[in-house]
Amino acid sequence: MLVFPFVSDARKRRLVKRWSRRLLRILNVTAHVRGELEAVSGNVLLVANHISWLDIFVLNAHLPVRFVAKAELARWPVVSRMIRGAGTVFIERERRRDTHRVTRDMADLLANGDVVAIFPEGTTTHGHEVLPFKSSLLQPIIEARGHVQPVALRYRTPDGAIAMAPTYVGDTSFASSFLAVCAEPALQVELTAAAAIPARDVHRRALARDAESSIRRALAGPASATEPDTRVDQAT
Repeated sequence: MLVFPFVSDARKRRLVKRWSRRLLRILNVTAHVRGELEAVSGNVLLVANHISWLDIFVLNAHLPVRFVAKAELARWPVVSRMIRGAGTVFIERERRRDTHRVTRDMADLLANGDVVAIFPEGTTTHGHEVLPFKSSLLQPIIEARGHVQPVALRYRTPDGAIAMAPTYVGDTSFASSFLAVCAEPALQVELTAAAAIPARDVHRRALARDAESSIRRALAGPASATEPDTRVDQAT
């Protein structure tokens, strides 16, 4: 993280990917990937359902992106430094004026060639359901005439049950959630990439509905039968 001011954007992305994979290995979290992430270059907005603080590291372990996340994450111990170092844009969702600021920042990032990621539910869930997607943060990708990449996330225990340890909802503190994850002998996360959706000449509410439907369909399908993603980023 200390080297970020002195390295290129490409180098930053490789470092973020490596650090995220290392964290998942330390926590014994194994990823099962289904589908292909098409967001290999800029002008793409990645949207995902939101379950845990782990979501950011799971996604960054496979595709380094610039997240838009709630301002609360900036105050978390230890993890906040990694999130900041990855170039996360923090938003005060309760302040409408802040949404306007963030959409401008997103437009700049997309124009710079970054892949940007958001959690359109606006909050976390237990993973059993998908909340209606909010559409306000989709406007920048429409104006950029880019694509939306829906990604569905689901955590399971090794025996296939829905894992509750990673959830970060209600009055759960970050400390208790982190300790719950550390206490699990192993966790699996299913990452399903749906087909990218063109974001040109469409209203943001319709785009939000399409992305939400894609993720709902992915989560309604059977558990992933793919082998664990064991690829290791060797770049330095």
